[in-house]
Amino acid sequence: MATANGVEQVNSLQSICYKRSSLKLLDQRKLPIETAYVDILDTKDGWNAIRDMVVRGAPAIAIAAVLSLAIEVSKLGHYNTPNDAASFLTERLDYLVTSRPTAVNLSDAVTKLKELVQKVASTASEAQTVFEAYLEAAEAMLEDDIATNKAIGSFGASFLQKHQTDPKKISILTHCNTGSLATAGYGTALGVIRAVHEQGLLERAYCTETRPFNQGSRLTAFELVHDKIPATLIADSAAAALMKAGRVNAVIVGADRVAANGDTANKIGTYSLALLAMHHGIPFYVAAPLTSVDLSISSGQEIVIEERSERELLNARGGMGEQVAASGISVWNPAFDVTPATVISGIVTEKGVITKGSSDSFDIKSFVQRASQP
Repeated sequence: MATANGVEQVNSLQSICYKRSSLKLLDQRKLPIETAYVDILDTKDGWNAIRDMVVRGAPAIAIAAVLSLAIEVSKLGHYNTPNDAASFLTERLDYLVTSRPTAVNLSDAVTKLKELVQKVASTASEAQTVFEAYLEAAEAMLEDDIATNKAIGSFGASFLQKHQTDPKKISILTHCNTGSLATAGYGTALGVIRAVHEQGLLERAYCTETRPFNQGSRLTAFELVHDKIPATLIADSAAAALMKAGRVNAVIVGADRVAANGDTANKIGTYSLALLAMHHGIPFYVAAPLTSVDLSISSGQEIVIEERSERELLNARGGMGEQVAASGISVWNPAFDVTPATVISGIVTEKGVITKGSSDSFDIKSFVQRASQP
């Protein structure tokens, strides 16, 4: 795990390597063929790394963004006043949040940090005090994410064990990548799979290839093999047949944004899996930190869905290889879809599992309010 005091020995699953004078991001576009790190020197580098998917996964995006500003701050010269420092930080944070609009974790982190620097600036006598407060808060987010993910894994594993006919033989299907590569460490949905495996309850994990960028086949499969977790890769289109064959007990995915009613935005293809799970009577769970919950939007209809380059479909390796589609064909390439709360069985968070009440709907607002109480 990377800390503010230095970077421990880099391993293949450490996507964010940080200390105050250095930020390196594992270039996930090159996995699993090559393990290479990109140096991030300022917020422009951070913005580009997020947009170009050097780093991806909602929690990792937020952390990489705020740490890219931390690197820029650590290299700044003299600033005149605390208000000047706060204005600079606010402007850079607003810029970073434009890198990828769908994931709420980044905007949540930006909002909290902007509030912090304004509060500190109102009483500080020196600009450096504001910068130091920002650095400490940004670094704390890196540490907190790992603890949050492990809590999600623990709650998810316990919940699955209680709700399975045979809790000693649990097979789980997941989509996209929600592990160490998508977070500061351990993972959300993949963190649940890790926890189930650590408890000796996992029979097999199944991961989809996750077209068109292949985060499942390139990244999730990479993590599962690395951790020696029994796992099988399937084509996205094989999920229905897998479920019909009775080889899956649960589906667990991550989330880039969860609306107040439980509608969830996640990697394109998630909605299809949810419908298939419902048809086959298989529980479908979302695993995400509470920072992914956006109570300001009432439903998934208000979630902005990012559309990405046509090259990701027209060219091999998510747009980085040779052309594989017919020239002249038009392309629609949404990066996410929205799964309605009606087909979600539960939402696993670091504070517990949100389930539906007697009305067969989620009361996420009440859960968040209870979770925020000391």
